[in-house]
Amino acid sequence: MSAVPLLIRVSGRDRPRVIHGLLTLLADAGAAVEDMEQLVVRERLTLDVLARIDGADSGLVRDILYWGHTNALSVEFEHVESTSQRSMLPRQAITVLGERLSPEALAAVAGAVADTGGTVDRILRLATEPVTAYDFSVIAGDLDRLRRQLLQIARDQQIDIAVQAGGLERRAKRLVVMDVDSTLIRNEMIDLLAEEAGCSDQVAGITERAMRGELDFEGSLRERVRLLRGLDQVAIARVQGRIEFTPGARTFVRTLKRLGFAVAIVSGGFTVFTEWLQQQLDLDHAFGNTLQIIDGRLTGEVLGGVVDRARKAALLAEIAAVEGVPLSQTVAVGDGANDLDMLAAAGMGIAFNAKPAVREQAAVTVSVPYLDAILFMLGLRGTDVDKGEVA
Repeated sequence: MSAVPLLIRVSGRDRPRVIHGLLTLLADAGAAVEDMEQLVVRERLTLDVLARIDGADSGLVRDILYWGHTNALSVEFEHVESTSQRSMLPRQAITVLGERLSPEALAAVAGAVADTGGTVDRILRLATEPVTAYDFSVIAGDLDRLRRQLLQIARDQQIDIAVQAGGLERRAKRLVVMDVDSTLIRNEMIDLLAEEAGCSDQVAGITERAMRGELDFEGSLRERVRLLRGLDQVAIARVQGRIEFTPGARTFVRTLKRLGFAVAIVSGGFTVFTEWLQQQLDLDHAFGNTLQIIDGRLTGEVLGGVVDRARKAALLAEIAAVEGVPLSQTVAVGDGANDLDMLAAAGMGIAFNAKPAVREQAAVTVSVPYLDAILFMLGLRGTDVDKGEVA
């Protein structure tokens, strides 16, 4: 008689040697194991083993039932199809992230998958701190429609949802390039310098004009820097001491480095700070605008070209080339309009606590105030995070 595929499901309190015991019984009966998965939630396991058994081996079934009884485990049997109809279908990874994820929010995600003709293949909890995050492995139906529905759910539920191709493409990311102001750090460099120079109101006024579209980024930057003329290097050092890292920044960088990522920053701010940040975090690359300093004081001029929206995207490509990483394997993180080209050029562009216009255009958003939450969008689990010191 031909081998019959049998799904054996074992559930109950986890204990040592459960897998060993079941597989030993199958081995003694000459069964072949085709698939196996185990999940443990709060010390309660669910173990599924798909085995092929010659004929209807009632003796083996009886032995497994007796083994389950003696170990206080529940055992169920089910005959299943000889082949899976969907094992070779491509999967999408839907990451759902928020400070709190309600059953309503998670139900809405699952409902959107079903409504668009898809199925949820697997759910994995990624993290419970500093945020809650789940990964849904999905065989999608109408993927474009699913993305639209999930975007609306994210808005309605005030959570973050990312949809990415599953498998190797997702796990192949190797380079992360970040903006600095209001991304890696909580501050705006120009504002800190303006406070030291006593020209905060004037700088704020120029910034407001730029936001109204009256000045381009380069024009507004050069005009604001002129107001800093005469500021000395002691004041710059004081500003360095006032820089506040975004919560989770050190953890984020440390984890990426441990996993073999290259990490870079590209900033519309200034090299006197980006180079300092590079040393503080052991970053691989750091780019910013160069303030002219003569006799220990700012002249009010910026040397060379300005790191603006187009230059950020170009730097992403240049860094990727130096690291030997294709753009498809890059991640860009930013919050402002001058980050949009960089976010669009990267394999994954993430708007981090971004302005509304940036959120609307970015493929992935993270709205919680923890930079290391981005790790979960990359598919990492909480146990993968290198917490080290509190950061």
